Amino acid sequence: MTAGWVPEVDPAGFTALLGSPGALETLSAATGVPVLVVDLTGPPEPGGAGSLAALADVVAALPCVIVGVARGPVPPAVAPLAATLDVVLATTEVTLPGVVVPAHLDGALDRLVATIGAAPLAATAVALLLRGAERRGIGEGLVAESATYSALQEGPEFRRWRGSRPILGPEPEPGPVVRGVRGDGIVHLTLARPHRHNAFSTAMRDQLVEWLNLALAEPGLRVVIDAEGPSFCSGGDLDEFGSRDDPASAHVVRLTRSAGLLLSRLADRTEVRVHGACLGAGVELPAFSSRVVARPDAFFGLPEVGLGLVPGAGGTVSLPRRIGRQRTAWLALSGDRLDAVTALRWGLIDEVTTV
Repeated sequence: MTAGWVPEVDPAGFTALLGSPGALETLSAATGVPVLVVDLTGPPEPGGAGSLAALADVVAALPCVIVGVARGPVPPAVAPLAATLDVVLATTEVTLPGVVVPAHLDGALDRLVATIGAAPLAATAVALLLRGAERRGIGEGLVAESATYSALQEGPEFRRWRGSRPILGPEPEPGPVVRGVRGDGIVHLTLARPHRHNAFSTAMRDQLVEWLNLALAEPGLRVVIDAEGPSFCSGGDLDEFGSRDDPASAHVVRLTRSAGLLLSRLADRTEVRVHGACLGAGVELPAFSSRVVARPDAFFGLPEVGLGLVPGAGGTVSLPRRIGRQRTAWLALSGDRLDAVTALRWGLIDEVTTV
């Protein structure tokens, strides 16, 4: 069971709620209902898929997270509804698109609800972004993600996190934080901040973008990206988060120097080799590549909601293209981490190797 403040409905009740005049006010993070649970084992909604199609715009704009739970067999007629939800949890493997199957549904659901309750604005923002991810092109998706990220930087959840630690800003580096070596038709790029677990800093982004632009200008050049030290990349450099006074300008800078967009354009000739912590940008950027090879010690996660933010390096664009939007939502909202074996099974990576 979930916390007492979380409403739960069956499919018929969900359709009735969506069709009511005050649906957006009844189900909203702004009015104290940041999550709704739909019991997928209940009777199908009257009108079936036709009713859902008529309410598609309401579902797309509903300002709360919608979680489907399957505590038993799911009627086939309910499958179209399950496909519209943000996350689907089940006790056993069921044939539904994008289903995540944790070992214990109730424990997983409680963790999900706790994360959403702690950062309802960021959690809702992730859900809203992902609902439209499959309809947007890569460029459109990056614009939407960056704009949402900038808006949340002015929100109370991020300000609360930011106020809990000092802003240190960029630190001086003794040398390049992305080392590049060219030879035999390959440019080999190595993330080189091992003392910071290759936290993705402004300097690292800028140097990576310079190298990727070089590769883009030479159509025959292949790209290999790896990292030195114990981690591939532990995510964005937390000491730099919120260091810009103007989130609107930061939005434009992210689009001006977008490593994610460049990697997507280079995807068919790029291989990323990951290990250790692959968090935030450390999984969002590799997911743009057509080939990701991981060592057995690699683990993956999207921690941004816990900071009051959404993924900011393209994760709401790159991950859905590999693992689907519902599994992406699970990673972002639960705070869980995937090991290399699970990441391979889901399609987040393409190979696990000890080499």
